[in-house]
Amino acid sequence: MRNTDFYLSIFVTSLMLCQPVQAMGETEPLLLSQETPVEATNSYRMMAEKAQAEAAELNKQNAPLLTKVLPKYEEALKYWRLAGDRKQEAKSLSPIMLLYHARGDYRKSSDYAQQYLSMVESLDDPEAKALALGLIAMNYKSLGDYAKVIDYLQQSISSSNHPGAISGALGNMAQSYQNLGQTEQAIQTYYQALAFWKGQDNLIEQAETLQAVAFFYFTLGEIKKSIDILTQANSLDPEFKRERSILDSIYSALPIFSCSDQFALLKQPPKLEISQHLSTPSEAVDSPKRTNNTIENFQQKVEKYRQREVLRGEAEFLSMLGGLEYHRIGEYQKAIEVYQQELKLRKIMGDKPDEAEALVNIADILNKQGKKQDAINFLNQALEIQRQLKTLPKEAETLLTLGDVYLSLGAYESSLESYQKALSIFNKIGDRSNAINAFQSIGSVYKELKNYPEALKFYQQALSLSKSTGNCHYEASSQYTISRTYLDLGDYQNAIKVGNEALQLSEKLGIIEYKFARQAKVNDTLAKIELKQNNYPKALELAQKAKNLGKQSGSGDLEAHFLTTIAETYEASKQPEQAIQTYQEQLTLYRTLGLQPEQSQTLYNLAKLERTQGSLLNALNSINEAINIIETIRKDVASPELRTSFFATKQDYYELKINLLMELHQKDPTKGYDAQAFDTSERSRARTLLELLNEANADIKQGVDLNLLEQEKSLQYKLAALDKNWVELLNKNPTEQQKQDLQQQRKSLFSQYQDIQAQIRAKSPKYAALTQPQPLTLTQVQQQVLDENSVLLQYSLGEERSYLWVVTKGQLNSYELPPKKSIELLAKDLRDAILYDKDNPEIIAQSSAKLSEVILAPATQNLTKKRLIIVADGILNYIPFSVLSVSNQSLISQYKLSNLPSSSSIAIIRQETKTRKPAPKTLAILADPIFSLNDERVKSPQTSPSRQNNTDLSVIALKSSVRALGDDNTLPRLPGTRTEAQAILPLFPESQRISAFDSQANIAFASNPQLSQYRFVHFATHGIFNSESPELSGVVLSLVDAKGNSVNGFLRLNEIFNLNLPVELVILSACETGLGKEVKGEGLVGLTRGFMYAGSPRVLVSLWKVDDQATAEMMTRFYRLMLQKKMSPVDALREAQLQMQQETEWKSPYYWGAFLVQGEWR
Repeated sequence: MRNTDFYLSIFVTSLMLCQPVQAMGETEPLLLSQETPVEATNSYRMMAEKAQAEAAELNKQNAPLLTKVLPKYEEALKYWRLAGDRKQEAKSLSPIMLLYHARGDYRKSSDYAQQYLSMVESLDDPEAKALALGLIAMNYKSLGDYAKVIDYLQQSISSSNHPGAISGALGNMAQSYQNLGQTEQAIQTYYQALAFWKGQDNLIEQAETLQAVAFFYFTLGEIKKSIDILTQANSLDPEFKRERSILDSIYSALPIFSCSDQFALLKQPPKLEISQHLSTPSEAVDSPKRTNNTIENFQQKVEKYRQREVLRGEAEFLSMLGGLEYHRIGEYQKAIEVYQQELKLRKIMGDKPDEAEALVNIADILNKQGKKQDAINFLNQALEIQRQLKTLPKEAETLLTLGDVYLSLGAYESSLESYQKALSIFNKIGDRSNAINAFQSIGSVYKELKNYPEALKFYQQALSLSKSTGNCHYEASSQYTISRTYLDLGDYQNAIKVGNEALQLSEKLGIIEYKFARQAKVNDTLAKIELKQNNYPKALELAQKAKNLGKQSGSGDLEAHFLTTIAETYEASKQPEQAIQTYQEQLTLYRTLGLQPEQSQTLYNLAKLERTQGSLLNALNSINEAINIIETIRKDVASPELRTSFFATKQDYYELKINLLMELHQKDPTKGYDAQAFDTSERSRARTLLELLNEANADIKQGVDLNLLEQEKSLQYKLAALDKNWVELLNKNPTEQQKQDLQQQRKSLFSQYQDIQAQIRAKSPKYAALTQPQPLTLTQVQQQVLDENSVLLQYSLGEERSYLWVVTKGQLNSYELPPKKSIELLAKDLRDAILYDKDNPEIIAQSSAKLSEVILAPATQNLTKKRLIIVADGILNYIPFSVLSVSNQSLISQYKLSNLPSSSSIAIIRQETKTRKPAPKTLAILADPIFSLNDERVKSPQTSPSRQNNTDLSVIALKSSVRALGDDNTLPRLPGTRTEAQAILPLFPESQRISAFDSQANIAFASNPQLSQYRFVHFATHGIFNSESPELSGVVLSLVDAKGNSVNGFLRLNEIFNLNLPVELVILSACETGLGKEVKGEGLVGLTRGFMYAGSPRVLVSLWKVDDQATAEMMTRFYRLMLQKKMSPVDALREAQLQMQQETEWKSPYYWGAFLVQGEWR
């Protein structure tokens, strides 16, 4: 069954290239007044013929279509009209309407086609009428108005007697119904075409029509139906005389998804190679030369169509240049630029379907670049177009993509919402294939949330649907996923049962690589089950089988991956030497493949094993190499899978190294291993902050040369694409020359990358200190950070044991502390006592004493200096050391206390501020923002609460963080912050202060450059430290504008890093912390580091929301001491806290203990 759109395009292209039209002259020839009507008519004819001849000549010269060729045709049309020759007038309209269509000016093409239609109707030419109607339909198809496409095609069918035209029109009608998701109507239309060809007694066309139906069912995932209908087509055309393009496509795709026994029943077309493999080595390898030639070819095509002024052709080749080439090789910025050019053309043409497609393509690249909000914005633009066009299939596919972006962010609620909407549409339109994908995606969200029973429900629905459609590939995949989920649940019996079913089914997979890969994965799962049940011989047998199958699949990384289970089995069965040998074999494979994250994981596993064997120095060498790898891995190219399976355990690497070094220190205290452990702790903190910024999608532009930054990112993406190509190349038995070419290309790119990084370090030291951290060593900390009156207490909390290093200018002492969980229990008890038993000093004192005994008492004899500098870890970041005690006296009464995010952080702060001049003004304060449309201050809300923008990442992050606080998922108004601000403001002259309240206390105020003119910037509003998802921490400003519209008011971590606040002090006086099951200190540390990067050397925070009156009292005393007594912020805070303790009303630590200063104490 032929597609008229395809043949029309071929015709138009040939017309353009072979019989072009000509340009209008600058002046119009004048007819002589003495000419008779007959003479005048002959003159007009001559002018028309002359214009057509000039058009032919211009076309040979490849003249521009719009400015040269089409005007000549239009000139000829004008003269034919003056000559009164309606037949010639109609003939001259035909190329004009077709060429405007080819150019992509669909509306103008339809205008001329309507004129043509009117004329051929009066001339009683039904076939010409059918052509005009068909062309108008194709114009509406490009514009995305499928209802009109169907209407005009129906008229075309009624007008034509030409079998091919009727069949083609029916085919395009069916495709239009498909585009709208009207599946039943599409199928009925195909069968209408089948009935037509039966009436013509044309078996070939009947077979071709059934073939189109089979392909349609295949795209819907109905594999059984597709094969059954294709069998009918083959019986009508056993010699395969029908058109082969669709036939070859479906025969090539069916083996991937169908069971081999089903596919084997189909008669095979002659001269079609049905491969049992995915690709040949030559197909899998893209040499730089081949890539450059293809890019150059596409660029030439783009330029050719641009010069010819053919927007449609230019847009098509821009799309191919962006997607098939630049996107594929990691040239993301060039790909975006090309897609943007395409997008502009699509908008000019009014080509709505392809405009939406270009938006999705741009979003895909933005997502890979980590620009998640931009990606979401582009996807929502695409969705808006698709909803306008009512193209349900495309809308659902975009929703799936949107769900994937949300899932990569950990925005599970938004992800589920997108997937559920997509699933609803797929079910409605009968798209079983994508419905299976949606079920799997929903299941993956619940699996991420560790809600395995709920994940299982959706995986089982995917399995049921796969079985009913005969989709063996999806069925085997679903069985494997279900088996893994049963393993996660500890239901070994069902895991084995479903795993064995997957093994049996995978025997029927038609593609050998898929068959062996699936069997390898299932066998590895079965091996893990046996390992869990201590059945070591069986586990080893299955794991080795998985490894061998992985090798047979042609995937070197799969083969290497399954060696982990073999090593774990050897280790569990007390065969450490074989386990070590297996890890070394795995390491060799990963090195050959160039898979760096996997190498580091293997080295980490090896180090753990060597440690248990007592080979501490070997273990130290292994973990050093592992850490060197993870510190050089390019942070921007990690996939979501890599981030969860690899980077989530990054702290384990440093923890293991610290444990090894401290064990070596115990064996030989003279070698300085404790100093190395301290250095490792510092490196760990730097890496943790870097990963936090990555998780927060912090696109930091402040303090860095943006041109260098763009070059760095571009090279990162190219290297990532090249590394992927390298793995694919090695899996396909390449030649030595192919390997050398790719290695040389990588060497050249990496050299460029290193050069750019060096330039960034030289030109943007503050940014480089953040993204290419070089933490201070112990010696540097002693020389650059500490003075004679200071002692540093640096903590590291670990699963096995924790450590405290006590550092003075000339000495280091280290102490082993209990495991992290033990310390967390004591710390939570103390917080709870302060928050919920604030009027019971005995309970608070008991809790304080217990924690102090564990984390301070061991070091009491070394706390001999006046100032204690605390570098906390984990939950200790949320504990006020001021309420702890040594020798039965509170720390705050004996020492000046300071807090740092890390020992190294103060060095870059001092470097940045040493030449800074004091700000000319004193105080900028923001207080009492509006958090709800229901706030009494909002007189006439313009936005309904139910219609607030839920696609903005700030809204999603805020909802998640508020939930983490454990209240009622709402943010209450903070009227006390207005009282607080009003108490503070009179301390400053009016000319020295600025304030913002209500809807004015917003992001615009917080990011206003004028704040850099003030010494103190005070945020009296909700600050949220999210302890489980630190990247979602932030400061909440007004969520409603002055007109009552909902606005973004969540100043997130990534935005804080881009502020410009070269001030003396930032104050966050109403912060709250939600302590979840897993407590990370990065929420507080990340937020304070953000304000420090923005320019403030110190940040005052509260660790919990304090009574309004107490906060106002504390802040007033604090400012008064700084202004009147000229105290530093750290000393002023201590004095204010000591004063509060002396008054019965504020004596409890609840009222004063929450406040601490992070950063510079001088």
